[in-house]
Amino acid sequence: MLTAGLANTQSDLRQILALQERNLKQNLSAEEKAAEGFLTMQFSLEMLQQLHDLAPSVVVRDGNDIIAYAIVLLKEGRNAYPDLENMFLHLETLSWNGRPLIDYKFYVMGQVCIDKNYRGQQVFNMLYNKHRELYQNSFDCIVTEISTSNHRSLRAHEKTGFQTIHKYRDYMDEWNVVLWQWDVKRIMSYEI
Repeated sequence: MLTAGLANTQSDLRQILALQERNLKQNLSAEEKAAEGFLTMQFSLEMLQQLHDLAPSVVVRDGNDIIAYAIVLLKEGRNAYPDLENMFLHLETLSWNGRPLIDYKFYVMGQVCIDKNYRGQQVFNMLYNKHRELYQNSFDCIVTEISTSNHRSLRAHEKTGFQTIHKYRDYMDEWNVVLWQWDVKRIMSYEI
């Protein structure tokens, strides 16, 4: 039975890293990347632990095995992975709904991954539903970046409710900045 919850132990973090390793773009064929999607950023155990100490990753388990994860990346965690600083600096320049994005309470979806054997079984929805359950009272939205060439990930995020608010290119890739709005009432109250 599949269950969604939080990563709790060093063993959980190691399982996340093993799943990540199997899905990094440099470890996949061109056909796999096109059909299945891919991961761009590679986290170390130390980096993941720093992020986990701020806010644990959401995971889906099949028994004791982690078969999917979605890393919570709070603004306070931006120093855990040096390459993330450019993303945060870029996000600080963006506006959404006529206001600077930094005026909203948001966190970044650090990375989402589902084991190949569990894709197409609503696991993606389980991850994001657990995120909303855990964090919607503290945040207005989630923001993340998706490579423009990662069509599978972009489609999955759009089905969940994410909308593209910006596109740009950096030294690594071309990115869609996407946002999933949660609390419309609270966001509208910012404008009063």
